[in-house]
Amino acid sequence: MEKVRTRFAPSPTGYMHIGNLRTALYEYLVAKKDDGTFILRIEDTDQERLVEGAVDLIYSTLKECGLEHDEGPDIGGDYGSYVQSERMASGIYKEYAEKLIELGGAHYCFCSEDDIHHQKEEAEAKGVSFKYNDPCHNMTLEEARQRIANGEKYVVRQNIPLTGTTSFEDEVYGHIEVENSILDESILLKSDGFPTYNFANIIDDHMMNITHVVRGNEYLSSTPKYNLVYQTFGWNIPKYIHLPPVMKDEHHKLSKRNGDASFQDLVAKGYLPAAILNYIALLGWSPETEQEIYSLDELKKAFSVERISKSPAIFDIEKLTWMNGMYIRSMSLEQFHQLALPHLHNAVKGDFDLLEISKILQPRVSTLNEIDEMVDFFDVLPEYNIAMYTHKKMKTNSEIALSSLKQARTLLQNLPQWSEEAIHDSLMNLIQELGIKNGQMLWPVRTALSGKQFTPGGAIEIAHILGQAEALRRMDIGIAKLSEQA
Repeated sequence: MEKVRTRFAPSPTGYMHIGNLRTALYEYLVAKKDDGTFILRIEDTDQERLVEGAVDLIYSTLKECGLEHDEGPDIGGDYGSYVQSERMASGIYKEYAEKLIELGGAHYCFCSEDDIHHQKEEAEAKGVSFKYNDPCHNMTLEEARQRIANGEKYVVRQNIPLTGTTSFEDEVYGHIEVENSILDESILLKSDGFPTYNFANIIDDHMMNITHVVRGNEYLSSTPKYNLVYQTFGWNIPKYIHLPPVMKDEHHKLSKRNGDASFQDLVAKGYLPAAILNYIALLGWSPETEQEIYSLDELKKAFSVERISKSPAIFDIEKLTWMNGMYIRSMSLEQFHQLALPHLHNAVKGDFDLLEISKILQPRVSTLNEIDEMVDFFDVLPEYNIAMYTHKKMKTNSEIALSSLKQARTLLQNLPQWSEEAIHDSLMNLIQELGIKNGQMLWPVRTALSGKQFTPGGAIEIAHILGQAEALRRMDIGIAKLSEQA
């Protein structure tokens, strides 16, 4: 059996879009499912759209996600170069374009932009779809070469049969067949000598012995033309796996151009790379079980092309947020603490035990960026309205809150040891002595200590972290606020 070889071939034109990362993941899983080879190839022939630093961004994204490539520009391999512009400099695309012309699969075209525009205007005037009818198609090879020798600029266009059909089998969409008459004769080699994607990807895939091509379903319509090139050369055609689009809603594709989040954006918003990767694995693929949380190693075992959907997948940020929270809670406290530290250092300047703050944060945080706002009350007690002391579910009102705070303050002032256990035991004993509900004591204390409606941790944990003096000071403020109204 031929060893599986897949390639991720991004263009270095900016951030890593979610759809591109999903393609990389599926390419990786298709290869690793069968102990195959995953290749990184940089397609940088679209010189006008190149973005400085984008190649490094591709490397760093794959590394953060654990998608280690077996061959690529940075590590080499037996099929290099793995950068299209370097391959172009070696002359391979021009060489293969000339071979294709000799085999009858392409021709030289000397038409100007005006010629093409004129035909397009005529098609629009007639209300028919535009397909360029190239007069150079019937030019003899000798005549074309003479014009080139005379210094005329040219492109290389593909030859498409006027009749018949071209078909292929896709692993997701099944049998696809199109009439050749609807296929346009695309440019394969531009006048500046650069190949178009439609040509370079065929040559590179063949030369790198790629066995499985995974890409978005927007390429379904172009695949028949690719196959005509393969057939003209007499080359083996790879297996095709076309993926459904990732949508922001039922009508719009997820797109960075429209302001939708890239991988880098999501990481900057506090999402974990492993959680992002896990989530996008499920955008277009469904496992055989109800399991949703997968490590990369588990994905390698569970993934199958047969369970890739034909239907578009809608990106649900709420589902990603839930999954991110699951990842955070599955970590050790030490692992989470290391991730939380930059946010804690930003939001908490006082002399508090940051590990203890991480301890109360971990069960409640969904994204890392939530941390700053959740813990800012440790440094400064915010101004708050005493209406917060009234809570229907906790069965508290201002009168109950004032009574509870006064008695809790007296008790805690005389506590000989300021530990979480001591605070817990003393307050719970007091609640029992007074014959009140837990919330009637703990809600007022927590409110006085934090000045917030919602906090990580409850009254006991927060009091312990604040320290005895600061906790008592804040309870005094709460008593004063409630006393003013009484």
